[in-house]
Amino acid sequence: MPIRVSIVEDDQGVREALTGIIHNTPGLQFVAAFGSAEEAAEKLPAKNTDVALVDINLPGRSGIELVGELKAAHPKLHLLMMTVYEDSEQIFNSLQAGATGYLLKRARPAEIVDAIQSVFRGGSPMSPEIARKVVLFFHKRRDDTAKIEQLTKREVEILTLLAKGSLYKEIADQMGVSLDTVRTHLQHVYQKLQVHSRHEAVSKFLGRDEGMK
Repeated sequence: MPIRVSIVEDDQGVREALTGIIHNTPGLQFVAAFGSAEEAAEKLPAKNTDVALVDINLPGRSGIELVGELKAAHPKLHLLMMTVYEDSEQIFNSLQAGATGYLLKRARPAEIVDAIQSVFRGGSPMSPEIARKVVLFFHKRRDDTAKIEQLTKREVEILTLLAKGSLYKEIADQMGVSLDTVRTHLQHVYQKLQVHSRHEAVSKFLGRDEGMK
């Protein structure tokens, strides 16, 4: 049986090129193509699709949102993300949403075919540049987690309140301490996390929490 492939790509030229690759490759069967996440969410024939190629940067709803929705509704559907971006956060978010592979659009036709076949067999294909970024991204997550584990219970409590949008005075009142005590705790937090602002501290703290889910 051929591997049945659908495409979600807003660029007509890229969409037609991918369709041509699938049509011209023995063992692959073109199913359908869509120009937006909204259209694909409504019309993509998931039960008749083995692998879906999804652009990450779609107009309207993103490819990442679509991947999350499709994976939740159709767990057996293989989703291969395609993009011009090499942004680590985008890669991580795509994988978290349910993508099982991540390729750059400049990949050669043979690489795209190999990726479709690999993901269908249970692999997780990635361009070499993407694979390296994934490794480096998780190394950074691990390092951030190690730094956060150095924080005291009080410092974690303050960071949690900051993440919820509380002001310094509100934190002081809620914890029953002075404003200067809150500021002192935050100075220690900045030193331990190696950051220079409230925003950086909260971002690193929330990034660690998300990475632990």
